[in-house]
Amino acid sequence: MTPALLGRLLGAPPAPRGSWEREAALVSTVPLQTAARRGMPAREVAEEIAGRLRGEDGVAGVEIGPNGFLTILLSRPGEIVREITEGGPRAAGAPAMPPVPPRTWPDFPRTWDNPGFAVRYAHVRAAAVRRWARDLGVPYEGFRPEALDGPHDRAVLRLLAELPGRTAGREPAWAAYAERLALAYHDAHERAPALPKGDRPVEDVHTARLRLAGAVQDVLIALLGPELLERM
Repeated sequence: MTPALLGRLLGAPPAPRGSWEREAALVSTVPLQTAARRGMPAREVAEEIAGRLRGEDGVAGVEIGPNGFLTILLSRPGEIVREITEGGPRAAGAPAMPPVPPRTWPDFPRTWDNPGFAVRYAHVRAAAVRRWARDLGVPYEGFRPEALDGPHDRAVLRLLAELPGRTAGREPAWAAYAERLALAYHDAHERAPALPKGDRPVEDVHTARLRLAGAVQDVLIALLGPELLERM
């Protein structure tokens, strides 16, 4: 289950809540809107929708708030990565056309103070992971989404979960979003490496983080266009 799939089930995408370090939580206000249309109590509608969602694969639980909001817990938030890398960014809710023109940020100076550098360098790093993984024998197949359970992996997943809601919103603020995604990926790249170090064997987590790099690269291309550099 993913936010985009939940959006299709509910009629509107839920919004990620919290940091996702401990649990992958999404909040939906659909019961309130549905209750207003039907002239029913929001709690009653929320219970009806929650009952349907609890039987869906990938849903760890559904909680109903006193105001009728639903909190949906995902059991495998890494499925977002599969959705992007196998179905393309649009399947996960990314916009159909790149919304951030290249002139949004200057290319220079290439320092961390320049958001343009941070975003472009995140794409370079993700592309490099994919190249180096081939050389080191890290397989692309055999992806296990549950392997993306570290705090830095989940921070990136939390941002990828915003895609459908931003696309559906009136003010998606794609440039600011690209900056946040890039910074989260830099943290993950440095603190949760996708490639085995030294003589360490290749493990499931390396394949999972290779896929995560692919998802970030694909989303940045969807936001900024295919002209992004793969090397600097």
